[in-house]
Amino acid sequence: MSSLIFRSSRPDTWTMPRPYSDPSLRYRKHGPVQPMTSPTFWERLLGLR
Repeated sequence: MSSLIFRSSRPDTWTMPRPYSDPSLRYRKHGPVQPMTSPTFWERLLGLR
């Protein structure tokens, strides 16, 4: 019986989580939060949403 060992050069996200980032730093880096769906032509035309 053989035991397979998986090795990766990328650190595991459970053992090494991402560092905390301040909301203002995230805003400066990525900009404002965008909606999941873009408004349709009519919604943009009528100013809905």
